Amino acid sequence: MFMEKERKELIKYGKKLVTEGLTKGTGGNLSVFNRENGLMAITPSGIDFFEIKEEDIVIMDLEGQVVEGEKLPSSEWYMHLIQYQQREDLDAVIHAHTTYGTVLAVLREPLPASHYMIAVAGKDVRVAEYATYGTKELAENAAEAMKDRRAVFLANHGILAGAQDLLNAFNIIEEVEYCSKIYCVAKSMGEPIILPDEEMELMAEKFKTYGQRK
Repeated sequence: MFMEKERKELIKYGKKLVTEGLTKGTGGNLSVFNRENGLMAITPSGIDFFEIKEEDIVIMDLEGQVVEGEKLPSSEWYMHLIQYQQREDLDAVIHAHTTYGTVLAVLREPLPASHYMIAVAGKDVRVAEYATYGTKELAENAAEAMKDRRAVFLANHGILAGAQDLLNAFNIIEEVEYCSKIYCVAKSMGEPIILPDEEMELMAEKFKTYGQRK
């Protein structure tokens, strides 16, 4: 099988989305792109994350052709593929139906810099224009709204995030959901104070060297 390591990672983080309360049922999808062989591994359509087997993962090329796999790829496969076509900094993409992020997506309200951790995704999180799920229009809307960002809300739908690997893409989903919850609660009590662009730029730089370094 192609991309055996990536298949295991997709199954691991698919389950984690559910156990951490970041999506429900079969909602959401995950992918990884291998730049050496130009192939994308993506979760299959409509299968419970706890039922997906390694052989169920679908392998596609950059033209959207299935290279390996008997299952249908996620209906949002083009939304993943277009990111890899346009972004050299992203090798993993996750789409999820988070609760508070989707609240903002339904309101068509971007998440401003109300918390410094939003910097993991950029200066803010925009909302992509609405389009029917599984369409090229939705994929293109998401790609446009996610330019120079690592996450975007999909209007009346959910969230999309990308990073260099699944661990970091998952962390972005998790942090944006936390910040979305804080923002929604704060809005119910008053008007949140928004951090200036300069502070968010500083945070983005600090995050580049955050954590344990050798």
